[in-house]
Amino acid sequence: MSFFKRNKSDETFEAPTKSVSDLTGDYTIDPSHSRLGFQARHAMVTNVRGAFTGFEGTAHIDAANPANSSVKVSVQTATVDTTSPDRDGHLKSADFFDVETYPTISFTSTGVERDGDEWAVTGDLTIKDVTKPITIVFEETGSAQDPFGNTRVGFEGSTAVNRKDWGLVWNAALETGGVLVSEKIKLDFDISAIKNV
Repeated sequence: MSFFKRNKSDETFEAPTKSVSDLTGDYTIDPSHSRLGFQARHAMVTNVRGAFTGFEGTAHIDAANPANSSVKVSVQTATVDTTSPDRDGHLKSADFFDVETYPTISFTSTGVERDGDEWAVTGDLTIKDVTKPITIVFEETGSAQDPFGNTRVGFEGSTAVNRKDWGLVWNAALETGGVLVSEKIKLDFDISAIKNV
């Protein structure tokens, strides 16, 4: 068997559960089971991935009237983690997030739409005191009652942004053409939220 032949059964997890028929309610994001990630192109040849490990957020879900739903998230910029201390130090510096001056990134929704299991959340993303609108499309990934009595819901989403729109403009030209860090950044979200009692 070739090492390059992919086994499709290795690419998927168990089927998600759906224990909640109506998602309506107020939720708190569980940071220990969620991920706010990003990826950028480095030196025009590979993707570098990272995440913020410190964040908190809440959501109100109205399944019957999605426009009444809302999301609010706050991220601690000093918790940026790309598994490289040197790179993380550079990201924390004034060249990028300037964590001493701007300790948080925030997102506040301004509109929510739903199409089946897909939710489009539009809102204001604020980085370094610059606020711009973005839309993130989320897919419901399931719901469950965990062993501790919590009602959980899961969502996965992503979007792409241009970091220069938020003043993250540092770069270096390559001798072979192009730049060291892509302007386009992909944002990835894996969210587990617990329903408030």
